[in-house]
Amino acid sequence: MAETTSRVLQLLGLLQSRRVWTGEELAQRLDVTTRSVRRDVDRLRDLGYPVHASKGHGGGYQLGAGAALPPLLLDPDEAVAIAVCLRLAAGGTVAGVGESALRALSKLDQVMPSRLRSQVAAVHDATVTLTSPSSDEAVEPDVLMTLARACRDREHVHCGYVDIRGNATERRLEPYQLVTTGRRWYLLSYDRDKQDWRSLRLDRMADVRALGSTFVARDAPDAATYVQKSISSSPYRYSARVRYHASEEALTQHFSPASATIEAEGPEACIVTAGADDPERMVLYFATVGYDFEILEPPEVVSAVKAVADRLRRAGA
Repeated sequence: MAETTSRVLQLLGLLQSRRVWTGEELAQRLDVTTRSVRRDVDRLRDLGYPVHASKGHGGGYQLGAGAALPPLLLDPDEAVAIAVCLRLAAGGTVAGVGESALRALSKLDQVMPSRLRSQVAAVHDATVTLTSPSSDEAVEPDVLMTLARACRDREHVHCGYVDIRGNATERRLEPYQLVTTGRRWYLLSYDRDKQDWRSLRLDRMADVRALGSTFVARDAPDAATYVQKSISSSPYRYSARVRYHASEEALTQHFSPASATIEAEGPEACIVTAGADDPERMVLYFATVGYDFEILEPPEVVSAVKAVADRLRRAGA
């Protein structure tokens, strides 16, 4: 049985390496009869691989495209090339690609031999891309993979962390989900010492270690919503609610998910929530959007509207 399985895998590798093989060529490569080749082809079909057969001049066996993606066999060079590309994609800014690339990279890294993993790291370390985040916001691929696997396996994590005020702490975490804004990566996790949910920036983490012990999953908040609220208002001194007389579609062209949350209040009105440390700068920011608006709260930002308006009126005079 083991010999048959090994031969079927060899056959799959051959079919993936060239467009068309005759039955005689495959039999010679596998050192079996053409009848055995036909049986092994049927086994591949049973596993979901669409192997087509054609007769006549130029005919033979050909691996085609099916309704679902079957497992692929990769040689060492192909595995290294794909892993390098996935690392670059995981840190890129193409919408929706980063998280998918990270999941694929985590699967590949789990089964990759250490000698190939070191080759991937060497190529990545020697590569610089102009589209990467600035050096102080860059996230190491190994940190991404460690946290991705910990989220998947519900594994405890320990790390150092520096918050927005520069305070360094040690964190004992239950990691739940990674969220990317395209520019930065965040982790939704349960802090075991603070006994509360936290949104943590990966570029502020250090010495990230998965401990091997596992935890029972809690009822977690929606990761995207929680992280968006955390990064758009929570870190700031003032959190303002503003009613805009514009559609949600129009406002999403001006506010990024990392800067504000938008709640539709009808077809032509929305409530925008955003944070800042300076009320007057916040008012100027709201005004540049280009739609009529009114500040609902807090009082400090409402008062800043008059101060900014008076200053602009004097400048115009």
